[in-house]
Amino acid sequence: MSTTAIWAVVVGMAVANFLVRFVPIALVSRVELPKPVERWLSYVPIAVMGALVAGSVVRPGGSFVVPWANPWLLASGVTALAYLRTRSFLGATVIGMFSFVVLRTVIGP
Repeated sequence: MSTTAIWAVVVGMAVANFLVRFVPIALVSRVELPKPVERWLSYVPIAVMGALVAGSVVRPGGSFVVPWANPWLLASGVTALAYLRTRSFLGATVIGMFSFVVLRTVIGP
């Protein structure tokens, strides 16, 4: 495949991706949505983030790890508890990162 063809595919995919994302946003931004729909849409980002994080925590490296030997799962629990206690996203993130490093050192990869 030539360099020109590769660049044509990349640019074509970029344009298609932009149109698929931009057109709905442009149309919805001009319309007043009902409050229940707005509330429902407000949960989409956190649901997507939760799905991405859950997959990485439960199956690190693409394979299941027993819970007591999974530093990702244990550190996520520590992070959740830290957030519930402090209500600080930054504080919970720092505590979670620290606990992950400690757990990874103690438990191993």
